[in-house]
Amino acid sequence: MVESDQFPPTLQNIIDQETLQWIFVGGKGGVGKTTTSASLAVLLAKTKKSVLIISTDPAHNLSDSFDQKFTSEPTKVQGHDNLWGMEIDPSSSVHNVPLENLFGVETNEMTKNMVTEVMNAIPGIDEATGFGEVMKLIKSYDFSTIIFDTAPTGHTLRLLNFPNILEKGLGKLVELKEKFGGVINQFQAMIDPETAKNAPQKIFNTLDTLKVTIEEVNKQFKDPDKTTFIAVCIPEFLSLYETERLVVELAKYEIDIHNIVINQVLFPDPDTGCKMCKARRKMQQKYIDQIYELYDDFHIVLSPLQEDEVRGLEKLEDYSKNLVVPFQPPQSKKSDEEMIDQITF
Repeated sequence: MVESDQFPPTLQNIIDQETLQWIFVGGKGGVGKTTTSASLAVLLAKTKKSVLIISTDPAHNLSDSFDQKFTSEPTKVQGHDNLWGMEIDPSSSVHNVPLENLFGVETNEMTKNMVTEVMNAIPGIDEATGFGEVMKLIKSYDFSTIIFDTAPTGHTLRLLNFPNILEKGLGKLVELKEKFGGVINQFQAMIDPETAKNAPQKIFNTLDTLKVTIEEVNKQFKDPDKTTFIAVCIPEFLSLYETERLVVELAKYEIDIHNIVINQVLFPDPDTGCKMCKARRKMQQKYIDQIYELYDDFHIVLSPLQEDEVRGLEKLEDYSKNLVVPFQPPQSKKSDEEMIDQITF
């Protein structure tokens, strides 16, 4: 195991980077993503003007972590003046927004059919539009730092690709509007004169505005000064494999990643005779060494297996210390003579 002065084994670099606006925390399911992101949010709230932690995992464990109910609107975390929490499902967000709010048009059979046709024109644009609406909502609050507690890897990669889908898809829709806008208006006027007055133009105007927002977000996501990703894993084969896949895919999306948190690391007490603990640690060490070898230019944080579940602000505060101060394994309290006797026995 090699620890470099250039890449200290903490997330202090995240806290010190004043320009960061978007922080994604992700990895395989069940590795402690929510605990890590919630603890990081607590840390950042001490130095940042305003922090929002937003869960995009349909399972939503954020409320459990803070022991407080969150909704699809930013809710202030109890005990903090500058920390908010929020839980959303981007894949369903667009379906929960009335047409009046989403496109500024009257809801009727004609406009419903029109929106459905628009959404079906580009694969994946319905989910991406939901994500776009979430981005518009978040930006309207003007938070200084936003942390995404993401779903397991596959869902996260799809989420991160939404800006690309939207940017390309909305571009095609705008081209369609310019090419066929007059024909659409004439056709609508023949069927429903009232709807024809405003509906098509309002829908396309909304998509134009959304396109500008997404282009800006997409640009920021690819800027390492403003966006970074923190991979969370445990020292086991499947989790290591997911982390490798994640790092490779993030490189394709041009999203920065230079931090890995390894959770549930065993640090057996050398004075106890727990054979299983020592055997598990030996197994874990094999994968920890591989991570150090693969990512020698990353900040790699080792976080110990917790005795209790991390739930509530006090527990999150305690856990967050592991993210900024390297954990010190227990040392043997036995004398040299006792250690020799134990070995010879």
